[in-house]
Amino acid sequence: MSHRVPRSLRAGPHVPLGWLGTAGVVLLVYLVVVRGGELLLGTPNATVPMAVLATVIVALTIDRVQHRCEHLAAHLLRSSAHSPYDVLRQFSSQVAEADAAARLPWLMVRLLAAGTGAEWAQVWVLVNGRPTLMATWPEDAEADSVPPSMAGTPEQRTGLRSVAVGHGGQVLGLLRVRTRKGHPLTGVEERLFAGLAAQAGLALHTAQLRAELEVRHRELTSRTAQLRQSRDRLVVTQDGERKRLERDIHDGAQQELVALTVNLRLAQTLADRSPQRASELLDEQGRAVAEAIDTLRRLSRGSRPRALDEGGLVEALTLAASTSPLPVRLDLEDVGRLSHGVEAAVYFCCLEAMQNAAKHANASGIRVKLSARDETLELVVTDDGSGIEPGTPAGVGLGNMRSRLGAVGGTLHVDSPSGQGTTVTAVVPAVRAPARRAG
Repeated sequence: MSHRVPRSLRAGPHVPLGWLGTAGVVLLVYLVVVRGGELLLGTPNATVPMAVLATVIVALTIDRVQHRCEHLAAHLLRSSAHSPYDVLRQFSSQVAEADAAARLPWLMVRLLAAGTGAEWAQVWVLVNGRPTLMATWPEDAEADSVPPSMAGTPEQRTGLRSVAVGHGGQVLGLLRVRTRKGHPLTGVEERLFAGLAAQAGLALHTAQLRAELEVRHRELTSRTAQLRQSRDRLVVTQDGERKRLERDIHDGAQQELVALTVNLRLAQTLADRSPQRASELLDEQGRAVAEAIDTLRRLSRGSRPRALDEGGLVEALTLAASTSPLPVRLDLEDVGRLSHGVEAAVYFCCLEAMQNAAKHANASGIRVKLSARDETLELVVTDDGSGIEPGTPAGVGLGNMRSRLGAVGGTLHVDSPSGQGTTVTAVVPAVRAPARRAG
């Protein structure tokens, strides 16, 4: 079925030029057919038959010729050769296509620009209550990006026109155009504008739902990524806390438990030879057990040993030496209160060195020296044990010592020639504790 466009619906500056072009073509046909027939037949009596033939040719081709001329005129004027009837028919047929939902906004602006000859056209949709620009045609046009009034009230700026689009009594968005300078919309183009807005309600509703679903999808995707990152951070934090607790127990509470084990064995040995001394030693171990339990409890809560918190580094090292299974000679300079990180690093480093001497070095004694000089703090722990055999891999304790000291900007050096004892030297910046405010 052929879709003829009623001439009464054709409008625009291209139409008069199209008529002139059509008239020129008709005149050319008559000249060619009539004059050509006379010349070809060589007799003037052929004028009437040739005129009839030319009339038949013009009658059969006039619509097509006029349509082509209007298109050509529109191209020359950069106008539109589409009638409102053409535009609305194309919109209705293309919306019905299966894959039209994703490209409805683009379809609307292209047809709107084609039907009105506007400089550019836009489709705005209310997405979650906010005006959102869905499409602009031509895509490279310098179009206005300021959200218009969704009520479809007249634009204040010259050349801007907008029509609200609704569905089910609800405003969904609007169509917007900017007319070309000196070419306001004609009455027919105004009716096209309104007609397209009337037909676009359901289509715009579909576009709105699609846009809101896409926004929701992006929000859910973002939230999923945030939850994944939060979960990863939680796993890392838990793993770090587990390693911290493991390190603190290894470096701190284990020293007290090792001393308790050695003293219990000693009490067992003295039970037959010196019951009184064995009883006194067991009484001391009862207090040692209570202190070990307190240390484990504080470490599990992330707190430091009580002696270190309350008395500082010198007092804490003195108490640790008193519970050591080996005799410890102390040479401790009063270094004052240092930052929590520095005190903890030096304290646990000293405990680990003393513990290694008691467990692995077969030493008979330990010396601990603490001194401050040139804004640094130096700890030296020396034992008279067997040293470290060449090729012996570093244990967990040595790695913990390096990690603790490195975290506060310190260094660790271990000198342990085989059979000549071990010297552990730790050097850290002497960062002072912040002054307490008077309460």
